[in-house]
Amino acid sequence: MEVRDTVALVTGGASGLGEGVVRMLATGGGRAAILDLPGSAGAAIAAELGERVVFCELDVTDAEAVGPAVDRAAEHFGRIDMVVNCAGISPAGRTLDRRGAMFPLETFRRTIDINLIGLYDVVRHGARHIARNEPGADGERGLIINTASIAGYEGQSGQTAYAASKGAIIALTLPLARDLSIWGIRVVAIAPGVMDTQMLAGFEAPAREAMAQIQLFPKRIGTPADFAGIVRAVIENPLLNAEVIRLDAGTRIA
Repeated sequence: MEVRDTVALVTGGASGLGEGVVRMLATGGGRAAILDLPGSAGAAIAAELGERVVFCELDVTDAEAVGPAVDRAAEHFGRIDMVVNCAGISPAGRTLDRRGAMFPLETFRRTIDINLIGLYDVVRHGARHIARNEPGADGERGLIINTASIAGYEGQSGQTAYAASKGAIIALTLPLARDLSIWGIRVVAIAPGVMDTQMLAGFEAPAREAMAQIQLFPKRIGTPADFAGIVRAVIENPLLNAEVIRLDAGTRIA
């Protein structure tokens, strides 16, 4: 595959890592359907980037809406070649805090619903369209890229919901690649470290600098452009399959 002329679905494409992927695709000659919430910046980004980008409103937890949203994107561009799942939330809180209050079960459930179940729902509907493509070199029809996190390996206190959802995405990668291999569809997950997204928006400069210092090299917070660069590399290298790629500047959190 090449970026040029590739048609991608990008969940969470109206901000952060997803927006970085959308911009990379549009400037590289590809096309992208932003799948994001109605109140997001998706429409504004699509208007800015022009005909190569379309905005399709979607809450990935609405199972009745996922299929129609994917179908709209496929109809708009004529096909779908890849799915990049970046939609997600990261609520924090200890299972039992110092006051004895329990982490809300509804918050845990919603995290799994968005980060894992919603992701899988988009994957299956996207794969339904990708499987219709004519095979290219090596018989490849398309690609699925899911966003995990190093928290899926090394979750910290207060990250039970987030780490559980991202660890599940890591575990999903190999069996999903095996399932879809008969259709010539590759599956890769990217596990970012500390990234400059909305999840860090509430942190002051000293805290952000401290986060950068835990990385081996370079000692800076990752950017959506860094993430988009890995997405591009996965698109262009057909031997990248069934793998989880850490994008963390060598960070290993104790």
